[in-house]
Amino acid sequence: MGYGFGALLVVVGLVLALAVTDTINDVDLTMVGWIMAGVGVVLIVLTAVTWNSGRRTRNVETVTHPDGSQTVRDNRSSS
Repeated sequence: MGYGFGALLVVVGLVLALAVTDTINDVDLTMVGWIMAGVGVVLIVLTAVTWNSGRRTRNVETVTHPDGSQTVRDNRSSS
């Protein structure tokens, strides 16, 4: 979903929470707005964490020994 949808939820949620004072069929739009804003913030954080995890590097080193056997070493690091 990404940053855009999270930002949209935050903006619409804050508008509902801070600017709208009406209720529709006993639904408190202020509370709905705060919930939407909170979900938007969580979505933005999860997107940042998920996209940042893809920036790790992986080095695979294969060593062939004189007897013909091979050893594989997998090095992972964060950049």
